[in-house]
Amino acid sequence: MDPSSRVELLPYLWDAQAGYGWLLLCRSFLKSNSSPVMESPSTSAEEEEEPMPDEIVLVEKKLPDGMIEQIVFSSGGDVDIYDLQALCDQVGWPRRPLTKVAAALKNSFMVAALHLIRKSPDTEGYDQKVLIGLARATSDHAFNATIWDVLVDPNYQGQGLGKALVEQLIRALLQRDIGNITLFADNQVVDFYKNLGFEADPDGIKGMFWYPRKERKMTNFWTFLHVYR
Repeated sequence: MDPSSRVELLPYLWDAQAGYGWLLLCRSFLKSNSSPVMESPSTSAEEEEEPMPDEIVLVEKKLPDGMIEQIVFSSGGDVDIYDLQALCDQVGWPRRPLTKVAAALKNSFMVAALHLIRKSPDTEGYDQKVLIGLARATSDHAFNATIWDVLVDPNYQGQGLGKALVEQLIRALLQRDIGNITLFADNQVVDFYKNLGFEADPDGIKGMFWYPRKERKMTNFWTFLHVYR
């Protein structure tokens, strides 16, 4: 990946406590201990960041048969729910009702995808397009976003594609002026997200999760990760 396209990663403070095998992670670019400052919108073209394209070619190589193979990140366009179901099967996730999956995609603020594309250098379009990665974000469209359902086809894991997927999604959210980004992570991927700049329990703040139980006596505490810029 072009170094100029990388998200700035800052040192993190790791002070997580064990809790139910999950972590709530947060990456924020607003200092919580500073007074709010009202700034006038910038109208200078020089100060405005160039809009991020909907598609970015992360990997490209020529195959022995002359075909071109690309791995493309996209943050726009529709994702076929049957392709997503097949990807979830590959990862080993339990199946969810397709109507709910479709609703989740439709109501997401942003859906980011990785596609493997094979095409002939002599023709337009492509011969094959396969979904190999996905992540989505929900948002209040102003301050906060939460990243969900980060997954990469096991056949393409270990190549930095998951990191690229999350970094590019963060960049796309920042370009839409979303400054506070959170996600839930299982224990075995905590280090992965820490290396992307997420922090646990910033200033003692804890995320909390509630769900119905028979006796309705539960309050789960989630470790909260946060990073400042």
